[in-house]
Amino acid sequence: MQVTETLSDGLKRAYSVILPGADIETRRATRLAELGRTLRLPGFRPGKVPLPVVRQRYGSAVSAEVLEDAVNTATQQVLSERGLRPALQPKVSLKTEDVTATPATDLEFSVEIELLPEVALPDFSTIALTRLKAEVSPESVDKALAELAQRNRVFTPIENPGRGAEKGEVLTVDFEGSIDGTPFPGGAGTDMDIEVAGPGFIPGFTEQVEGLAPGESRTITVTFPEEYGAKELAGKEAQFKIDAKVLKKAETPAIDDALGQKLGFDGLAPVREAITQQMQREYDQMSRLRLKRELLDKLAETVHFPTPEGMVGPEFDQIWQRIEADRAAGRLDDEDKAKDEETLRSEYRAIAERRVRLGLLLAEIGRVNTLSVTAEELNRAMRSEAQRYPGQERQVLEFFQKNPDAAERLRGPIFEEKVVDFVLELAQITDRPATPEELAADPDAAPAA
Repeated sequence: MQVTETLSDGLKRAYSVILPGADIETRRATRLAELGRTLRLPGFRPGKVPLPVVRQRYGSAVSAEVLEDAVNTATQQVLSERGLRPALQPKVSLKTEDVTATPATDLEFSVEIELLPEVALPDFSTIALTRLKAEVSPESVDKALAELAQRNRVFTPIENPGRGAEKGEVLTVDFEGSIDGTPFPGGAGTDMDIEVAGPGFIPGFTEQVEGLAPGESRTITVTFPEEYGAKELAGKEAQFKIDAKVLKKAETPAIDDALGQKLGFDGLAPVREAITQQMQREYDQMSRLRLKRELLDKLAETVHFPTPEGMVGPEFDQIWQRIEADRAAGRLDDEDKAKDEETLRSEYRAIAERRVRLGLLLAEIGRVNTLSVTAEELNRAMRSEAQRYPGQERQVLEFFQKNPDAAERLRGPIFEEKVVDFVLELAQITDRPATPEELAADPDAAPAA
């Protein structure tokens, strides 16, 4: 095999490779002979098919198979002999026009690759981070219990109320909506419970049923929000004819042991404990996310190395597609709206480079420190994903079993978290008390005036 380096520019390398035609023909003849010993063709004893017949019937297919194997083997040899670590699949191009025309024709092809950069890992013990710690207060638990009691209200009919519905009460109604006198799909409802001046309907709908008494009818006008899910209704004005049927009074249960028992607990104390634990888990998760973000920011500032264009380009394209979609839908934030195309592209290109650089850095940390995702961890992730679809857990697990690529996509996030945990164990972390509001605030947001 003859190898000539034709390009060495940054992370890019290119090689011209020539494989002797005699070697290719030897491989081809060997493969044809192997095939002849296993073929079963009419008129021939098993394994006794003459080589000319095998060549006539299967020569083209065998040549293609041999060439592909020869090119792949030679490419791997080029990489291994030079200690090259490609960032992406090498690009191979055949230069020989017709390698099957003459048995002795040399096979010439080119290999273009982009290498993974050399990544010098920093001293993780010098990275200083601050971890915000929020504790669950009794007041926040009391508020959660009050909301829980509110969600478990009981609505009892008011017999012969002799008055219209008041705020907080529930009116059972039939309604039919129309636009310009024409009913629209999904605009009608029967025996619907509406909380007067409550949430859950089109803005302005529940407020206009206040004062409506059972047996009465009323036509109201509302405007669908511009961001309404059904595009054919978004931003349009509609009329709803409402027939009131039953008025109900809301009764909020007392926050006591009876409420706890209604919720499936032994009393109120276990409910308080469950709420406290759940809220603390949420606080700890927010704290973890902020700490991880600070760590990644510090790593991005500390580590510098070139990024492969073959990885940055697709990452930028993916980001830019979302930006163009947001711009077309009018969802760009005000800051981006004020920027010209060139500035936007430059800024989001930098974001793409940062993502690729951090991804390569985390991968190198994992490689150097032999971190990996175990089969049990991957199975646990699949089970956790399945639990997100109650009643369909079995189907989700079967989907992962039949689609290994889908299961493998769960590996990346697990690996990233393991690497982050590894670095956090070595970093200098200072805990600082914080309020839940501070914990939930955007760390990049400007402080309030």
